[in-house]
Amino acid sequence: MALKQTVAIIGATGNMGSVIAKSLANGPYRLLLMAKDTVKLQQLYEDVHAIANEVEQEIIACPKDACWEADLIIFAVPYSAEAEIAEKIKQYTTGKVVVSISNPMDKTFSKLLTSSCKSAAEELQDRLPYSKVIKAFNTTFAANFEHPVIDGKQVDAFIAGDDEEALGIVSNLVKTVGFNPIIAGDLSVSRILESMQLLLVQLGLRYNYNWLAGWKVLHK
Repeated sequence: MALKQTVAIIGATGNMGSVIAKSLANGPYRLLLMAKDTVKLQQLYEDVHAIANEVEQEIIACPKDACWEADLIIFAVPYSAEAEIAEKIKQYTTGKVVVSISNPMDKTFSKLLTSSCKSAAEELQDRLPYSKVIKAFNTTFAANFEHPVIDGKQVDAFIAGDDEEALGIVSNLVKTVGFNPIIAGDLSVSRILESMQLLLVQLGLRYNYNWLAGWKVLHK
């Protein structure tokens, strides 16, 4: 029997971190849940256990410990927190897959906080030069994890990165949570993906999509 991959979710009690953890409960993964709020973390642990009684999971208080044990690390923290956390875990992420899910939007959802020539994912790659950073899950809302099929159509989840093996690993992760993975290109394409989600948020506010909306490529 193949060994389970260990997935560390940094910021596990946030909206995205918690739904990712719950969606992976029945998958072939061992979960390391890391967050500052220990009360919420314990509740998440119990919620995940209720979904899948046999799930292997552990609460981790320190991001260094979580990353040291992990095969794959999901950055489920706000864009503003990424630089500080990256500095703390840098030496523990060599050769590991790191998933950037953040959307660097301002508080009014009117623009991105990154420059036009670099995405949040590319910034994270610069901070973790010996890791394999992959952009994923930023084009999906938290509500989509409970409803990955909208109007009979499976939501597409776009992925971007420079390492083919890492792209395959994250594609399997995306399938596990219920989305259709689409590899969009190398890590520079994450600039487009982050702009896509800014647009979707703006459309949601204008047309009252109630956050249950997603991207779908229609083709014949």
